[in-house]
Amino acid sequence: ELVLFISAVLGMVRSFQMPTQQALTPHLVPSHLLQRAVALSSTGVQTAVIGGPALGGILYAMHVNAVYVTCAACLFIAFLLALTVRYDHKPSKAAADLRSVLAGAHFVWHHKVLLGAIALDLFAVLLGGVTALLPIYAKDILHIGPEGLGLLRSAPAVGALFMAVVLTQWPIERRVGRCLLLAVAVFGLANFVFGISTNFTLSMAALMVTGAADNVSVVTRLTLMQLETPEDMRGRVAAVNSIFIGASNQLGEFESGATASLWGAVGSVMFGGLATVAVALAAVKVFPALAQRDRMIQTS
Repeated sequence: ELVLFISAVLGMVRSFQMPTQQALTPHLVPSHLLQRAVALSSTGVQTAVIGGPALGGILYAMHVNAVYVTCAACLFIAFLLALTVRYDHKPSKAAADLRSVLAGAHFVWHHKVLLGAIALDLFAVLLGGVTALLPIYAKDILHIGPEGLGLLRSAPAVGALFMAVVLTQWPIERRVGRCLLLAVAVFGLANFVFGISTNFTLSMAALMVTGAADNVSVVTRLTLMQLETPEDMRGRVAAVNSIFIGASNQLGEFESGATASLWGAVGSVMFGGLATVAVALAAVKVFPALAQRDRMIQTS
C-alpha cells in the first residue's frame, strides 16, 4: 500500500513538473534558439532512457537500496540546480477561478496551429504505438528472447537520441508544418514496416526510425507551443498538452491490445501504422494553418 501511495504522489508531482518545465524554457533562451534548447533537453531525456535501465541494473546488482539512494541523490541535486535558475517573471493577473482553469483548453481550441500539432501527436501515439506488443513480437514472431526484447524496447530511444543531436545542430528553419506532417507519416510507415517484418535487424531499424520521426514531432510541437503561447498562458497550455499526451500513451496501449485481440499482433501494428499515415494526410485539409506554416516564428 505504501508503494502504491508513493507512486500516486510521484504521478501527481510529475503532473505539475512537466508543464512547469516546458513553460520555463522560453524564459531561459532567446526565441531563435528555442528549438535547439528543446532538442538538447530531448537529448538528455533519451540518454537517460537508454542509460538509466543499464545503470539501475548495475546498482541493483550491488544492493537493492543503492537504486533508491541514487535516485534520491540525483533528484536532490536537480532540486538544488533548479534553485539557481533566475529569470524575469511577470505573474499572471488573471483570477484563479474555473474560467482560468479552463483557459488553456480554450486557447488551444481557438489556435489551430497548436490544436493541429497536439492532435497529430495524440493520434500518432494512440494509433501507432507498438510498445505493448513488443513482447509478442520478441517471443512469437522474431524469436529473439528477453535479450532481444530489451534491444527492441531501446531502439526507439536510440533513434530519438540520434535525431535530437541532429536537431540541436541543424534545427528545422523552413517548412515547419510540412516537416511535422512528414514526420508523423514516416512514423506511421516505419511502424507498418515493423509490423510486417520477420527479420530482427529490419525490425530494429524500423523502430529506430519511429523514434527519430517521433522526436521531430515532439521538438517541433513543443517549440511551436511555446512560441505561439503568451507568457501568462504557457503553463496552462503545457498542462493541456501533458494531459493529452499522457492519456494517449495509456489509451494507445489499450488500442494495441484491443486490435491485437481482433486481428492479431501483426494486423494491429499494420492497422495502426496505416491509420497514422491517414491522420497525417487528413491533417493537411483539417489543419491548413499548420500544414502551411513556414517558420517557427511568424514574421507577419
